[in-house]
Amino acid sequence: MPEFAGVLAGFGRALRAEGLAVGTGDVLTYCRAAARLDPADLVDVYWAGRVTLVRRREDIAHYDEVFRRYFLDAEGASEFATLTATLESDAVLSLPESASPGEEQETPDAAGLAASTVDSLRYKAFGACTPEELAAIRRMTVRLRLTSPRRQTRRSLPARTGPLADLRATVRESLRLFGEPARLHRRRRRVRPRPLTLILDVSGSMADYSRALLQFAYSAGRAATHVEVFCFGTRLSRITDELRTRDVDEALDRAAKAVFDWDGGTRIGASLAEFVGTWGRRGRCRGGIVVVCSDGLDRGDPDVLARAAERLSRLCHRLVWTNPHPGGDSLGMSVVRPHIDVLVSGQDLRGLEELAALLPALDRS
Repeated sequence: MPEFAGVLAGFGRALRAEGLAVGTGDVLTYCRAAARLDPADLVDVYWAGRVTLVRRREDIAHYDEVFRRYFLDAEGASEFATLTATLESDAVLSLPESASPGEEQETPDAAGLAASTVDSLRYKAFGACTPEELAAIRRMTVRLRLTSPRRQTRRSLPARTGPLADLRATVRESLRLFGEPARLHRRRRRVRPRPLTLILDVSGSMADYSRALLQFAYSAGRAATHVEVFCFGTRLSRITDELRTRDVDEALDRAAKAVFDWDGGTRIGASLAEFVGTWGRRGRCRGGIVVVCSDGLDRGDPDVLARAAERLSRLCHRLVWTNPHPGGDSLGMSVVRPHIDVLVSGQDLRGLEELAALLPALDRS
């Protein structure tokens, strides 16, 4: 609808007024992205703008503030509410079940619910969410911006600026100019993606979190290259191929069917040892980032877990552990903690966002 384009363009102007670098092309991209989603859903409007209009991580807080003020408190809110009142939506702004199609929608309540979804669900533990809230979180998880971790190789390539001098190119240009001084050509190191491996605990103790973590793994595989995904309960299962499907629900269903012991027991040490002994020895971990998502509640031998974690940390570039209960004192976490490089929370969407932002930063550490 053209009216929505005017509302979104006004939001772009509000962001520019706050100092964010938002150009006309960015606003056009924002409008096209919102048109492909549900323009009457504030969650869709929020994440479409978050993806297309925010360039720097430090601008996220300013974006959130302007979004809240523009769509909920200022004149843009009333215009948006007027427009959304004419649309049917089965998402966050859906009619209550008790309301009939002919009844008027209460747009202030709906807008408040949408704001709560955007702001509060990011900090709400997955285990405490209702099915409707989990559905909204799934939609937000799919749109997480993930940047593949990268590393510098020994090879170099020509560049306008760089720390390396390209003497051959400089001499060739000097000879072409019959000995006249030539500009100093430069080279820089070639950058390649690091392998990223996600090992997800899908045992019974992780039942409240495993599907959200699997959703994160799907988003990682869609956004980055060289991504491998494994699941384990009592044994290890590779599900990389099952997640290579454009439809997210189909991908998650295929992955769940491929795992033999979903919501079963837990043998973290044996599963990690199997990964190290098979895929780790094949070079999958070397120079890569390995992310283990587990609460550390292992029913196996703690010594097996400690040895597997030690070997895994030596093989990979960085070992990241995501725990829904990072402050827990389980025996499994106590034996793996000395071998972990980074420990992050995985109990809510905010923790997954922090993990996504952390991955590219591991290149420089």
